[in-house]
Amino acid sequence: MAVAFAPNVAAAPDGVPPAVVPLAQGPRQTDHLAAARYLDAHPDSVPLGVNNFDCRPTAAHPRPVVLVHGTDSSAYSDWAAIGPQLVDAGMCVFALNYGGAPGADTYGTEDMRVSFAQLSAFVDDVLARTGATKVDLVGFSQGATVSRFYVNKLGGAAKVDRWVGVASPTYGGVMYGLMPLGQAVPGLLTVYEKVTSVAAVQQGQGQPIMVELNAGGDTVPGVRYTTIGSRVDEMIQPFDSIALRGPGATNLVLQDLCPVDMTGHFHMVYDPFVAQLVRKTLDPDNAPAPVCVPVALGTGIPEVIIAGNS
Repeated sequence: MAVAFAPNVAAAPDGVPPAVVPLAQGPRQTDHLAAARYLDAHPDSVPLGVNNFDCRPTAAHPRPVVLVHGTDSSAYSDWAAIGPQLVDAGMCVFALNYGGAPGADTYGTEDMRVSFAQLSAFVDDVLARTGATKVDLVGFSQGATVSRFYVNKLGGAAKVDRWVGVASPTYGGVMYGLMPLGQAVPGLLTVYEKVTSVAAVQQGQGQPIMVELNAGGDTVPGVRYTTIGSRVDEMIQPFDSIALRGPGATNLVLQDLCPVDMTGHFHMVYDPFVAQLVRKTLDPDNAPAPVCVPVALGTGIPEVIIAGNS
């Protein structure tokens, strides 16, 4: 069962449709394709243990964790591996489906300004229901941009302790070199939107939302920022454009920590080492050190392609 999100503290602005909060518990998954196939049959799924609104933070884990998925995806598609691991570690974990068109079965495709408002309202509701004063945010790909905009530009810094960006398009992407061409040729960005999505184009390097996000600095005081990036990210090149420049920022490069792990963009949220890095970042005093194991270049890409076309 999924519910249209109706916050009990801070409503989204007038005209902003509610986010969707999935509630049907789905099993753990090991890759995007398995998650997509399960989601096809169970469209209201959320990762196991996530969105338990009876969960109360503890002294060991005082802040709920809010997971923010990527483009053309969902809470279950992106977090069916990491979400349950954080729950097992004793954290209260929540996730929304933001940025969906009416009747959509995939999310993170519409105007990101709507998504910003949806996340803001969801965080307020999580805080109200759990009694916590702050949350930790973990965003993957577009989810990193949506959550950082909320923190930096919409007053979220007062409600967030840690922000973690997995494969964060900090300075926007070039869409395999197509973005500069689209910006130079009148009308071409509109074509890109039809082929991909509004949100995908908004994340392009030099696009207004990305310029606005980084204006005045990548970070704001009071929040601890961590990026987790890969040198072989297929979508974000040069890879060091993932890194944040500013006070309070820590930038982790996967291959610097585990040279034999060649995970790229799409597999990041299903890579065991990355999952352990996320947990260690959220709980540095108690989480075990991540264990490095080899991962072949290109892992996860076929699954994403098949999932997106099935």
